[in-house]
Amino acid sequence: MGKSHHPHNPPTGRPNFASCIVAAIFLIFLLIIPFVLYFTIFKPKDPKLSVNAVQLPAFSVANSTVNFTFSQYVTVNNPNRAVFTHYDSSLQLLYAGNQVGFMFIPAGKIGPGKTQYMAATFSVKAFPLSVSGQPESPGPAASDGLGGFRAGPSMEIESRLEMVGRVRVLHIFSHHVEATADCRVAVAVGDGSVLGLHC
Repeated sequence: MGKSHHPHNPPTGRPNFASCIVAAIFLIFLLIIPFVLYFTIFKPKDPKLSVNAVQLPAFSVANSTVNFTFSQYVTVNNPNRAVFTHYDSSLQLLYAGNQVGFMFIPAGKIGPGKTQYMAATFSVKAFPLSVSGQPESPGPAASDGLGGFRAGPSMEIESRLEMVGRVRVLHIFSHHVEATADCRVAVAVGDGSVLGLHC
């Protein structure tokens, strides 16, 4: 007797198609996770600058010109979960809208969530007290720390600190960040003491 042969049904592509869908969903999920982390937990933030104090340790006036040494003390906080690498940072000093001093801030790194204290000191070349025809203004009375008060003309200078750098998130994404701190400093023309600091 001859054996009967049952025709075999051709294999369907449904299992392969389902596998492709599962693989595609898995790949999309893997791609979405870094972006979710990037825009939530690891979203880059600009550093926070806080000017703590300003001093003029050396100050002199002669023939209506002034020259001094300028010192500024700053706190820099890195709120990111990655290292903040700063470069191309600078401190600019202005008087009556004109630049009278400039200093580059050395490059460096601040760890995740860390705070760093920085001090910048540089000498300012002599410049006229009446730049652009704006004379010095009378200054407010200020305590000399000994129970007395002193008063006299004052000048106002502006400091402009700019910190520029980058934060590399998850060792993949590199994000440009920057922060600025603008301050107005009232200085007694008589002895160079700081009468007021507004940032």
